[in-house]
Amino acid sequence: MSEDRHILITGGAGYIGSALTGSLLRRGNWVTVVDDLVFGGESLMAYLPHSQFYFMKGDVFEPGLITLAAREGEARGAPPISAVVHLAAISGFPVCKAVGREITWRTNVKGTERVFEQADELGVERFLFSSTYSVYGVVNDGELVSEESPLSPQSLYGESKIAAEEYLINVSQSSRCTPLIYRFATLYGPSPRMRFDLIINQFVMEAFTRGELVIYQRGYTRSFIHIRDLIEGIELGFNAPEELVRRQIYNLGHEDGNYTKDEIVALIKQKLPEIRVQHKDLAFDGDMRDVGVSYRKIQQRLGFKTRWTVENGIEEIIHILQTGLIKDPTSERYRNAEFIVP
Repeated sequence: MSEDRHILITGGAGYIGSALTGSLLRRGNWVTVVDDLVFGGESLMAYLPHSQFYFMKGDVFEPGLITLAAREGEARGAPPISAVVHLAAISGFPVCKAVGREITWRTNVKGTERVFEQADELGVERFLFSSTYSVYGVVNDGELVSEESPLSPQSLYGESKIAAEEYLINVSQSSRCTPLIYRFATLYGPSPRMRFDLIINQFVMEAFTRGELVIYQRGYTRSFIHIRDLIEGIELGFNAPEELVRRQIYNLGHEDGNYTKDEIVALIKQKLPEIRVQHKDLAFDGDMRDVGVSYRKIQQRLGFKTRWTVENGIEEIIHILQTGLIKDPTSERYRNAEFIVP
């Protein structure tokens, strides 16, 4: 695919999508964003004057929405859509639990089916699907999980992502459009649609604004990736040879991003040494990930590398807070859910 390709992003006003939109436009691509704006659309305002950007409001479950967006793009002089990045989802276990199984399945599974069906009918070359390493759940043996490891989702969110993955794997046997499934690590770093309910962003914000961190599930290991590295991984997927991506699942991240919560706190304390840290036990019914992830497959097959470290991300968030770029980081507008356990 050339650099002036036309990419459609579902959920493009969100944390990942708004940052991806900017990156694609800077590289000369046409971008169409489809989003229902549950969390607002301010993250897209800076792109509106761009001649190669178009926004359409809508729910991915709506019949024909992607086809309509494609026609609108062509009417404005855009080339045919060459790739769809499907980010739209009810994301994370707290929100999925709050809205319930029916709505979660409608958006995360049936919505994925509808978007892919339209992409295939339109002749889109590639369909990038955002899954999650939450599907692995808790691993007790301390081994790094790979794409071949057993799945043990601990939440409705993880279950819905597995169902969508299975649909894409099955349909790709006969589809013209090639699906590529990425299981994202937990993100951190700045975005036009900033979030402070992601672990590293949240920890830094709370340490800076409160001078204190209260940590639960302290020994649990998570896997992290900077948002700009994730965007590089997504863009890498546009050009990867079809034989390396059709019916394939890739963990997207790097082994250097596997950290326990205590290790993350120690890195924050290096930058904010005055903070107080408390540890508490809590029986918690939610997305109980305790897992380190292997990323050997994406490194060896697609040549993916990361450039950003957790230390870089911590410094960025501290800079944002110190300079007042975000005046009220504790506001609910910077969260997808009301309650995230540190």
